[in-house]
Amino acid sequence: MALESRVTQEEIRKVAEKPIDREKTCPLLLRVFTSNTGRHHRVDEFARGQVPSSELQIYTWMDASLKELTSLVKEVYPESRKKGTHFGFAIVYPDPQRNGYRVKDIGNTVSGRKGENDSMTLQSQRFQIGDYLDIAITPPNRAPPQNPRMGMGRPF
Repeated sequence: MALESRVTQEEIRKVAEKPIDREKTCPLLLRVFTSNTGRHHRVDEFARGQVPSSELQIYTWMDASLKELTSLVKEVYPESRKKGTHFGFAIVYPDPQRNGYRVKDIGNTVSGRKGENDSMTLQSQRFQIGDYLDIAITPPNRAPPQNPRMGMGRPF
């Protein structure tokens, strides 16, 4: 039986985030895995100590927004700078009950356009230090795939 959280995205955004003083707070190492196929990596690619080969390591803070993370990825992958490039974000986190990982889609951004998820932060999505971030990059000439897993993920 599958369980889904009844917490809405609007309620998550309303959770008061403590402001982070980036001058005084040590950044965390965010392990980011990118895919330019428009699809996220399969969860089994994170099994048994293995991870996908497309890893970026970013030092950032829990209040980093999806738009800020998009900008950092675009610095590394110039082809993703094209207007209309779609970035789909998902958190990959350990699932001790299954002795593996789970994936939770959290939002998306589009290069060169403002969007409703731009200001969403890692903290607001219950990201925990040690989780991974998976970013599916879709070129502007292809529509991003619809993901049936949206909304299923870490219980709140």
